[in-house]
Amino acid sequence: MPPRDDVAAAADAYAAAPLLNCLLREVAEPAPGPGGGQAEGHEAGHNAGHNAGHIAAHVERRVYRLPSGGRLLRVRGGRRPAEPEVYRAGTWHRLDHAELVKLTAEELRRHTGLSNPELPIEMMDSRDAVAALLTARASATPPEDPYLRSEQSLITGHPCHPAPKARGGGPVARWLPYAPEAYARFPLVLLGVREDAVVEEGDLRAIDALGEAPAGYRLLPAHPWQLDLVGARPEIRDAFADGRLVRLGRTMSPAWPTAAIRTVYVPTADLFVKFSLDVRITNDIRRLWRHDLLRLRRTDAAVTSAFTALDGPATWLSDRGYRTADFAFEELAVLARDGLREHVLPGATPLLAAALTESAEGAEGCASGPTGPSPLDSLPDPAAWWAAYLRQVVPPALELFARHGVVLEAHLQNTVVAVDADGMPVQALFRDAEGVKLLSDVTRAAGWERLVYCLVVNNLLEMAGSLEERYPGMELWPAVRRELTRHDRGLPEVAELVRAASLPGKTNLLLRWTGADGADARYLPLPNPLRPTTWGRTS
Repeated sequence: MPPRDDVAAAADAYAAAPLLNCLLREVAEPAPGPGGGQAEGHEAGHNAGHNAGHIAAHVERRVYRLPSGGRLLRVRGGRRPAEPEVYRAGTWHRLDHAELVKLTAEELRRHTGLSNPELPIEMMDSRDAVAALLTARASATPPEDPYLRSEQSLITGHPCHPAPKARGGGPVARWLPYAPEAYARFPLVLLGVREDAVVEEGDLRAIDALGEAPAGYRLLPAHPWQLDLVGARPEIRDAFADGRLVRLGRTMSPAWPTAAIRTVYVPTADLFVKFSLDVRITNDIRRLWRHDLLRLRRTDAAVTSAFTALDGPATWLSDRGYRTADFAFEELAVLARDGLREHVLPGATPLLAAALTESAEGAEGCASGPTGPSPLDSLPDPAAWWAAYLRQVVPPALELFARHGVVLEAHLQNTVVAVDADGMPVQALFRDAEGVKLLSDVTRAAGWERLVYCLVVNNLLEMAGSLEERYPGMELWPAVRRELTRHDRGLPEVAELVRAASLPGKTNLLLRWTGADGADARYLPLPNPLRPTTWGRTS
C-alpha cells in the first residue's frame, strides 16, 4: 500500500486537474503575469525528484485572471493543469485541492450571484473517492483481459468536470466493492418479479439466460449497490412481503463494472447489462428514466438500421430491450445490450477509447500513475495511428447524421476502438441508445452542435491532446480536416465547421453550480483547431 502522504498528494493532483480545466475554460481569462507576459516561462525541474520520468521536463506556467474577484491564478500548463497558485501579497501561494475548491466556490458566487453549498461537497467527495480508489488499486489485481482493463482504467474520469469521481457522498464501504477503478467484479443479484407486475419490451433472452425464475415469475437481475440503495423503500419492501418480488440468489459468474459504473459486462454471457443507480455521477442521477426507456426501442431500431446500411466495419452495440417492475419502474429497471464477440473483427482487440487518453504517468505532478502503459506510449508511426483512428471514428458519425438523421453520442466513453496485432485501429464500435438523438425529435442545428461537441470536442480534441502530449510537435489537425471533408456526405455543416472560429465546449462547472438539468447542455466557444491558421494546436 502506498504511503498515506503519497496517496493524498496524488488524489489532490487527480482531482485538481479536471476542476482546473473547468475553471480555466468557463470562468477565467488569460492574463499577463505579475512580471509581465501571460506565460511565466519554462521552469525546470520543479519537484524534480517527485516528477522523475514525467513526459515534460520543462513545463510552462500560465497565468489567468479570475474576473469576478480580480485574482490571478497560475497553473502548470498542459491538458491536465497542475500545481495551482494564487497571487497575493506580492508572491505566489500554492493551493491544495481544498483551497482550490474554496477559491472556485467564491469565484462562482461572485460570477453568477448564486450560492450552491452542494457542489463544493461533491468536489471534495470526488477527491476523497480518488484517494480511496488509489489505495484499493495498490493491492488489487487488474483484469488480464485488455478490454476489461481499459474499462477499469479511468482514474481521472471526465477531464472537464468539477467532480468526475463523486459517488453520491456515501461511505466508501458502500460503493468501493462496485467501483470499476478498483478492479471490482461481483455477482449480480437475481430477483424474480411476478408476471402480472412485469413491464418489458424487446429481446430479453440474454437476461433470461442468466438464471432461472420459478413458474409465474420473470428473471430480474439487480445491481447489488442499487438494491442496497432502494431495497428498503416501501414499494419494494411491500413487493417482497406480498410475493410480487422474490430473491433467487446470485449469478454464478461475475459481472465487471465498466467505466459507466452502472453498466456491467458479463464475459461468460458476452452481455452488457445496464441498471438504474440512484447516485449522482457527474451531471445526473443515473437512473434508467421512464421517458428514456419508453423511447428506447424506437431509437435503437433507427440506429441499428442506419449501421446496417453503412459501408465499412463500424458497428453498433444494440440496446436490445428492458425489463422492470410496474411498482418500481425506474428503480429496478434493467437493460440488455449486445456483447462484443459477435461484433469485433476477427483477431482485433477492443479497447475503450477513453482509456487511451489517460496519461501513463497519471495526473501531472504524480510520480507514477495507476493506469499502466497506454497503447499510445510507443507508437512507431503516430501519424499513421491517428489517421487510422480518424478513418474508423469520423465517417460513421457523419454518415448517420447526413443519411439517417441519427446523432451519435460519439464521445470517448461511448466509443470502443478495436486494434489489430500491431495496435492500429481497424474498427469503431459505438454504444448507448439513451444518449442518441434523432433529427426527427430535435432541430438540425441542435443535433449538429451535439455531434460536434461529442465527436470533435470530447473525442478528437482529447485524443489529439493525448497524442501531442506524447509526441510534441506532431501535426494533428490537418488530418482531421481531411477526414471530415473527405466524408462530408454533402453536409454544408462540415465546411462551416472547418472554417468556424470556435467549437462548442460544454459548461459542466456552471451547469452544476446553477443547478441546471443534467441533460440541459449549454456551450461556450472554444478555439477551433480545425481552422488552417491554427493547425497543429491542440490546447
